[in-house]
Amino acid sequence: MNISKLTVKSLLFTAIMTLTACASMGSGTVAEKQQAILDMQENALTRLYIEKPDTRSQIRDAAGYAVFTNANINVLFVAAGTGYGVVNNNVTGAKTYMNMAEGGVGLGLGAKDYRIVMVFHTQKAMNYFIDNGWTLGGNADVAAKAGNKGASAEGEGYLGNVTVYTMTESGLTLQATVKGTKFWVDKELN
Repeated sequence: MNISKLTVKSLLFTAIMTLTACASMGSGTVAEKQQAILDMQENALTRLYIEKPDTRSQIRDAAGYAVFTNANINVLFVAAGTGYGVVNNNVTGAKTYMNMAEGGVGLGLGAKDYRIVMVFHTQKAMNYFIDNGWTLGGNADVAAKAGNKGASAEGEGYLGNVTVYTMTESGLTLQATVKGTKFWVDKELN
């Protein structure tokens, strides 16, 4: 076996293991799983508030917001990812726990663990997201990050009445993809 095939197989194995570990809630009670999601949310929001201080008031004044963790792999022309999170209704205080899966096509190679924060500026936008959960879009990014070491290029997007922020936690990736993401209510956790 030559070096390039071994490198690709090693990267693929590492990516699959990372994807599985990051996207799995693992075992535990419903309350423990919910708490794990709320802890992830708190960490993601703390980071977002440090990097973009104006988001604190944006989230506070919004109809609601969601925070998701996602593990994504991209091998040549195919991208896939899975994760979970929670939608917070600022008006009622309700929390809706959700799962996500994504697939796409494009050019790239790598794996990454990242957080998504969505700010819903209207109740209608938040309800539509919870009830329908589909998104479609493009993604181009580069990341070489482990913990606080390394760097990544992150961005924010605006989809109608929703602002979306992404933050890479760790990964090594170079990709340009068109992908679709499905979000759905987690019946076990709600």
